[in-house]
Amino acid sequence: MTKLPHGFRCLDKLSASGANGFLRNAWTAWKISPVQGVRPFFPPELVMQVKALACELPHQHGLPLSRYSGRDLVQEVARRGLVANISGRTLWRWLDEDAIRPWQHRSWIFPRDPDFQAKAERVLDLYQGIWERHPLGVDDYIISADEKTSIQARLRLHPTVPAQPRQTMRVEFEYERGGALAYMAAWDVRRAKVFGRCETTTGIDPFDRLVEQVMEQEPYRKAQRVFWIVDNGSSHRGAASVRRLQGDYPNLILVHLPVHASWLNQVEIYFSVIQRKVLTPNDFASLTQVADRLMAFQSTYEKIAKPFEWKFTRDDLKELLRKITQPLPVSLAA
Repeated sequence: MTKLPHGFRCLDKLSASGANGFLRNAWTAWKISPVQGVRPFFPPELVMQVKALACELPHQHGLPLSRYSGRDLVQEVARRGLVANISGRTLWRWLDEDAIRPWQHRSWIFPRDPDFQAKAERVLDLYQGIWERHPLGVDDYIISADEKTSIQARLRLHPTVPAQPRQTMRVEFEYERGGALAYMAAWDVRRAKVFGRCETTTGIDPFDRLVEQVMEQEPYRKAQRVFWIVDNGSSHRGAASVRRLQGDYPNLILVHLPVHASWLNQVEIYFSVIQRKVLTPNDFASLTQVADRLMAFQSTYEKIAKPFEWKFTRDDLKELLRKITQPLPVSLAA
């Protein structure tokens, strides 16, 4: 407890909420009023109210803001009469206790597939070597496939300057467009082997050519089962794609991810490597050079590739879905 300063006299109004010496909240008002030489004490109820405010959207209270800044919150707390005065440092300390940062945001896609969990679990089971509760055999293979679309050839208007002592690489900002292509890839999850091809566009025919490229060679042609994990792109969407591909290759089993779950597709990890190692910065003389470099990198990568250490399991998925769908704590929802 803070000692009462010598000669302190309770004023009639010490906070914007209008507390006085005869009201129940007079003690709270004294604790949160600024007194020279005394560090203010804020009751837990007030801290909880401020945190709850920070977890609400400003426009819900008629404010013309998309998100709160620290200064906005200080002003809103004072405007509501919760305190007469509060520093930004104190407010930030309260929010930091629960890692509440309303001034930050990130893009997000919430699961909308009613069978999201069931479809995702099938894929996660495959990564663990299980299909329909039975372990995979030595003659079963898992292929993760997708397309990386609209890869541009950006023709820089000045040659790129390589790194120098005390100077980073310099890439001209302005460029001319040299066209775009699609890179299609199939990643063998268990063997760390990649199959790829460049096409002028995506679609059923280009994707079927990728499937043929894989399925017409050993060991896939005579394998017991070849599981193809794909998203819901137009090239391989729905029951029609299942009938088409399994009609051509009876040992092929097409496994669709839930909508908006490409992050569960291991080929996306390979695409991220492509993006970092080959396509950034984008500086090519022609579209042909883009294709040549992609295929050359594919060959180089295969020599050192190992299966990805996939650690995300069914239990992790359940915990993630629980966090996404759980209601707000009572203290914040109130």
